[in-house]
Amino acid sequence: MARYERIASDLRDAIVGGDYPIGAQLPSEAELALRYSAARGTVRQAVALLAAEGLVGSRQGARRIVLGSERSQSFAELHSFAQWARSMGYRAGGTVLSSLRRPCSPSEAVRLSLEPGEEVLAVLRLRRLDGEPVLVERTVYAGWIASAVERLDPDCESVTQELYESVGLVFAYGEHLIDAVAAGSEDARLLGVRRGSPLLRQRRVTTTQEGRPVECSDDRYRAGSVTFSIRNSTSANPLVRRAGD
Repeated sequence: MARYERIASDLRDAIVGGDYPIGAQLPSEAELALRYSAARGTVRQAVALLAAEGLVGSRQGARRIVLGSERSQSFAELHSFAQWARSMGYRAGGTVLSSLRRPCSPSEAVRLSLEPGEEVLAVLRLRRLDGEPVLVERTVYAGWIASAVERLDPDCESVTQELYESVGLVFAYGEHLIDAVAAGSEDARLLGVRRGSPLLRQRRVTTTQEGRPVECSDDRYRAGSVTFSIRNSTSANPLVRRAGD
């Protein structure tokens, strides 16, 4: 773990633990640099990481204000669930419940740029934070990467990291659609909620640097388990509002 990540982790623990409540100011960069015997640039990186996570304000030239203490996943960078969890100081876990090859559906063919009926690998995975079930992932992998996915340990923490280390695959771009859905019987059972309970759904397509689709996924989070952080401005706006589909 880099020095700035260790500092960010310590500050994150203090925020989540209530040492810095919502609305409070963090110490100045100079004070933090003295506390951690670190360069101000290193402290600035640490605080920027907390800002990207939505925990502190990002206004320059002033002390950062604490905005929240919830689990928040930012879309400023493309991270897997496990990578995000680790950066937030949580212990991530995952279990593959089913994995099978089958012909792609018409919608999967469009999302993954495949021919109709081309073979894909469909994986159902339950994700946990600190042992608590929070996410059901239904991921469909393009056939060209299916064998590499099948060789992974079913309980591996990060598929993204394992694929990079085993075959050099880099997930470079992601498109995310977010909405709310009611829990069906399977989701309710896996997440320990009532059938019909609200779930936060994230549908995504991830591609390589060259734009080749790797996977499409339907991820369903238990209500209250995470929040999503999207920061925008008049010059850069990654958030697009769309009608339901």
